[in-house]
Amino acid sequence: QVHVVESGGGLVQAGGSLRLSCAASGRTFTIYTMGWFRQAPGREREFVAAITWSNTTYYPDSVKGRFTISRDNAKNTVFLQMNSLKPEDTAVYYCAATRSNVAVRMVNVYDYWGQGTQVTVSS
Repeated sequence: QVHVVESGGGLVQAGGSLRLSCAASGRTFTIYTMGWFRQAPGREREFVAAITWSNTTYYPDSVKGRFTISRDNAKNTVFLQMNSLKPEDTAVYYCAATRSNVAVRMVNVYDYWGQGTQVTVSS
């Protein structure tokens, strides 16, 4: 079993920055990829970023160039640096972990999920 806990959400003005953290514990040696997803009210959960054990990163076009995912393997922690935030980035952000290194943009690939952290971007 693996547990993931997010932190770092909050309220920020458009154009501002936030840094989310995700700490993993338990059988973390089984995890290959960590990802971030977000879900706004009335919308489906969507892919935001992923990073593999070998530090390969993935982003959708909507956040590419603004968000950066990184990981500290020694501390089993993943970070999401979010810059140039827009009101449409407002959502609950979830950290997730998977043993897979393929299809890492897909929600159903991930085995473990955190409880989520709210990010609100005001205009």
